[in-house]
Amino acid sequence: MTTPDNAPWLIVGLGNPGPGYAANRHNVGFMVADLLAERMRGTFKRAPKAQAQVVEGRIGPPGPANRRVMLVKPMSYMNLSGGPVTALRDFYKVPTANIVAIHDELDIDHGTLRLKLGGGDNGHNGLKSMTKAMGPDYHRVRFGIGRPPGRMQVADFVLKDFSPAERKELDYFVDRAADAVEALVTEGLERAQSTYNS
Repeated sequence: MTTPDNAPWLIVGLGNPGPGYAANRHNVGFMVADLLAERMRGTFKRAPKAQAQVVEGRIGPPGPANRRVMLVKPMSYMNLSGGPVTALRDFYKVPTANIVAIHDELDIDHGTLRLKLGGGDNGHNGLKSMTKAMGPDYHRVRFGIGRPPGRMQVADFVLKDFSPAERKELDYFVDRAADAVEALVTEGLERAQSTYNS
């Protein structure tokens, strides 16, 4: 699936709005989006025509690999993410193949990254909503959070903050995930996978 080199990208950090959710495992997509915004020297503002916050800017070195991007944090709660993302895709005229969802992933060890195009939602409500709204053919940057310990329910686990032990390395893993997003946008999926899929 090829798209024009000059087509913009929509990079979506998935999470829940509000300070009560900010440090949850489920909000790692917001954490990565915040770091990318910092790198772009941008500030999230209310999005046009969508329940979301957005930063417009560019990623990549000067020259042909430089890409126009919109960083997005849906403000609709996780299970309704598809509506704001689709509205912004249409507003900015972004091909679906140029959309990247950054999200927590239960089936990968904490801090491990996997990049891919398309696929299922694996029970993730943010992906489920996006796929229902526009089909599955968008990129994913999957940030491993591991499985809940013992008999803890998945919903309780993802809506808890990272543990003190996990927080020691969290900044490093968020930084690496932001690097992976930049590589995906500027170098393409295969090169980014070879560098960051661990």
